[in-house]
Amino acid sequence: MTRRTLLLTSIVVIIVLGLTAYMVQQGRFADEKERVDTPIAQPVSEVEPVLEVVAEDLGLIWAIDFLPGTSKLLANENSGAIFLIDTDTLEVSEIGGAPQVVSSGQGGLLDVTVSPDFDEDSFVYLTYSDMNEAGESATHLARAQLALDELELSELDVLYVAEPFLGGTSHYGSRVVIQDDYLYMTIGDRGDKNFDNHVSQDTANVLGTTIRLHRDGTIPADNPFVDDANVLDEIYTYGHRNSQGMAIHPETGEIWQSEHGERDGDEINIIHGGNNYGWPIATYGCTYATGQDIGVLPEDHDDTINPVHYWECGSGGFPPAGMTFYDAEGFADWQGDLFVGGLASQYLAHFRVTGDGLEELDPLLEDEGWRIRDVTVGYHDGAVYAAVEGQSVSIIRIAPKPVE
Repeated sequence: MTRRTLLLTSIVVIIVLGLTAYMVQQGRFADEKERVDTPIAQPVSEVEPVLEVVAEDLGLIWAIDFLPGTSKLLANENSGAIFLIDTDTLEVSEIGGAPQVVSSGQGGLLDVTVSPDFDEDSFVYLTYSDMNEAGESATHLARAQLALDELELSELDVLYVAEPFLGGTSHYGSRVVIQDDYLYMTIGDRGDKNFDNHVSQDTANVLGTTIRLHRDGTIPADNPFVDDANVLDEIYTYGHRNSQGMAIHPETGEIWQSEHGERDGDEINIIHGGNNYGWPIATYGCTYATGQDIGVLPEDHDDTINPVHYWECGSGGFPPAGMTFYDAEGFADWQGDLFVGGLASQYLAHFRVTGDGLEELDPLLEDEGWRIRDVTVGYHDGAVYAAVEGQSVSIIRIAPKPVE
């Protein structure tokens, strides 16, 4: 198999699906009223993956998340709009009450994470960049209640601000996952280039970290550094550059992250509290301008954690964004697999988990010309949903269709 075959493993299948695959490559989708189903991969025993457009012309969708147990998807648009999309009817509604954001550079309205107990508490968690009076920005975490009948957010409460505020507009992070009573949030290094004295290795600030809070924003007493006077109590891990993907393994409960490297050097990590993940003292990346090494290789540094997968300097990189594990009922062959959105690489990476490692399988969506910003699973229909950037398409799904 090669990357260009997109899971096609036989000449017979290529001939049968050739015409349809050509239509996918040309981006010929019907509109919402006359949407066609387009096979995009090799049929398995009972279903085949079919590409469908869910929403168009919504702007730069940075994050998507389903309301638990429903077909309704929340989508954050980078400049500040929040949409509710019924993925069954394809109806799109805008949610009122979104926070004020500063959409500049890599900032704006970023992640959206729905409370696992949404039916009881109606909470939605948002991350975004906002400014202080001096015109400097920082990553914010807020929680609000969503009234579906009114399509309105209310009681917006800022739970955390990732200080210090800075003048640049890059590397805000920021992804959020919730596990039990804990909330995990990634915070970027804000583009710091001082590799000799880098903020990601300075635990007196939260830049370049994963923090762990309770869902109400308070700091857990059992965080790994609470007894260390040299480390802020909210820090869970440090030594990160800019992690824009995070997901919980459905079987092990481990937290996985995708992280942007400097020049290539992109990584996928398994996150365990109390550890240093190396940036920039141990990395497979190199400098953008000259291609020089930054620090040492991760395997040559005893006090940092090695990634489980990486793209080294000279490989062309990946830059990874949102990620998800597949554990729905639509695709039996994908159970437990990891999907990671690619930005500059413009494809959806597909990995099989092998112990603590990854085997990269043939990618999806590589011929569409889309940057893949976020990806999630629809448990109501077994489909994989992705927020994409390019042409007028905003959200697509890879849906299981019965083989006739």
